[in-house]
Amino acid sequence: MGICTCYYYCAKSGRCDVEEFVDDLSESSCRHFFYKVELLEEFGPKLPMPHAKKIDKKEKIYELRFNERGGVVRALYFFFEGDEVVFTNAFVKKTNKTPKKEIETAINRKKLFLSNKAKKRVKK
Repeated sequence: MGICTCYYYCAKSGRCDVEEFVDDLSESSCRHFFYKVELLEEFGPKLPMPHAKKIDKKEKIYELRFNERGGVVRALYFFFEGDEVVFTNAFVKKTNKTPKKEIETAINRKKLFLSNKAKKRVKK
């Protein structure tokens, strides 16, 4: 058993964008995503590059990282109460830098989560 448990951020409507993103991945990419999730659950904030990276030090936003034939996949997340990981958004990266819009989305969803605590357990 790992040191963290992973969840998807869910909007008030019940929609979980990261879950939908993962459901739309190819079978290979989906397996790769869940492998990285298992690593994250096992190592938590100590998961090193190239698997994870802190991308916003002030807001403590991280990205789960992996490469696939279709591009570079990123899932942004934050830690809650030390042992919970909440995935806020995911995308296929097309440039070297993580798009500012994606980081802003993660920050906004983190703030919404902290006021609503809407989440759904990641099922492998």
